[in-house]
Amino acid sequence: MADPPGCCSTCATCLLCPYSCQWITPKKEKRKGLRTTKRDCSWFFFLFCVFLFTLVWLYFAIIILNDFHNFNEFIFRQRKLWLDWSLVLLVATAVLISYSSVLLVLALCLQLCGQPLKLHWVHKILLILTALVVAAAFTGLGIKWAEEWKSARVSLQATGPFLHLGAVGGMTLLAWPLASFIYRTRSTGLRVFLLLVYCAAMIALYLAPLGITSPCIMEENQLPPKPALIGHRGAPMLAPENTLMSLHKAVECDVQVFETDVMVSADGVPFLMHDEDLTRTTNVQAVFPDRAALNSTAFNWTDLQQLDAGSWFLERKPFPTVHSLSPEDRNEAAKQKIPSLGQALEVVKQSNISIMFDLRPENHSDYQNFVNVSLGVILQSGIPLQQVLWLPDGFREDVKQQAPGVQHVYGRKRLENEKEPVLHVNLPYQDMSSEEIREYRQDNISVNLYVVNEPWLFSVLWCSGVSSVTTNACQVLKEMKHPIWLLPSSTYFMIWIVVDCVSFLIIIWAFVLMK
Repeated sequence: MADPPGCCSTCATCLLCPYSCQWITPKKEKRKGLRTTKRDCSWFFFLFCVFLFTLVWLYFAIIILNDFHNFNEFIFRQRKLWLDWSLVLLVATAVLISYSSVLLVLALCLQLCGQPLKLHWVHKILLILTALVVAAAFTGLGIKWAEEWKSARVSLQATGPFLHLGAVGGMTLLAWPLASFIYRTRSTGLRVFLLLVYCAAMIALYLAPLGITSPCIMEENQLPPKPALIGHRGAPMLAPENTLMSLHKAVECDVQVFETDVMVSADGVPFLMHDEDLTRTTNVQAVFPDRAALNSTAFNWTDLQQLDAGSWFLERKPFPTVHSLSPEDRNEAAKQKIPSLGQALEVVKQSNISIMFDLRPENHSDYQNFVNVSLGVILQSGIPLQQVLWLPDGFREDVKQQAPGVQHVYGRKRLENEKEPVLHVNLPYQDMSSEEIREYRQDNISVNLYVVNEPWLFSVLWCSGVSSVTTNACQVLKEMKHPIWLLPSSTYFMIWIVVDCVSFLIIIWAFVLMK
């Protein structure tokens, strides 16, 4: 089998060595009669499928980074072990995609050089393991974190046009090794089959934009106002969550609402805390080791004030931004205590922002008393009631009677037969489509979606017309003056046509040249 022009024997041998794990010169190859068999072609097809499989997983891994802090918290609650598992995910994914990519590139180059595709048995085993690992990852995602499938659908609104261009480019480059293989193979049936499959794939890609929709394909003058920012537990990337420092940092980020979680102590003092126990965000295991596993509401206010609510932030570094904190911020973080609802309301009132909170735990036997105590603190604080956004559903009617000025936010979509008009909704970003957001906006219903950390996701929701987003990354989204991308439909149409035409010409040229 002669090498095509421009492919020297040394290059061919160097390509064959890592792929086949054999140092075979072209002369030895001729003498041994090595050729690409049907089994070799099957392994190449398997390699190509594994590459696509890992590529899809890489896409998912990047998308779920927006929500990965929730996964870290979940693992801590289950195993009491804190680790930024996103780093583990990215490193493992990078290894898998790099391995399959290198093998695929070697195979394509070997085909262009007319060399046999003799994949070594070690690579075969590793490819099978790669496929199993990725399949296990997808299975685990579907079982434990099913809402991320919805996140992937949302992400396609941001990446769809660019994924289409990348797919067209990749399939166009595939024309060279495909043409080389078709001209060398002696099986007419295989030639026809490969050509039909390739042509069908290219036609589907050329027409794909007919089914691609994105809210960011619009004219500049149609862009809705930038969504307001709501600080999720304050500014948890810059300070320990649910502390006064976190609240102040959120104010510096120009958030319009401070979102938090409230519990009530054993002696009736509402305080800020998200988890049902205190182990993640305080040093309760050191101060009260025998009571560390108890519910947060089992502690009285005096006990809670003895706890350190800031040092964990510096030790565990829940976000990479902790590394960049100034010495002054580190000192302040280390001094944080659990704040009461009254203290938070005072800061909110002085900062002229609003506060939105959940009251936990909802299944507590004394929940009605929790509602009354929290409402009493709000009324005593003197804060204008329109700055209070009430999230808890329990005993909502009582709240409306005792504090009619409070704004009520619902954690559900509106119903067909609402007794009272719903003016504010607070939902996960996966639960509302762009069409629904536009409908709510037209009906003057404020839509807040959570938790939005990545600029690509914020851009999609901005283009959709969402009113506000709850975020951990207020310092990042604050700096965004424009969505990441915005394309007029006419411009996108022109790009689509030009890319398809150029791709078609390159494919024709590749087949003519390889012949």
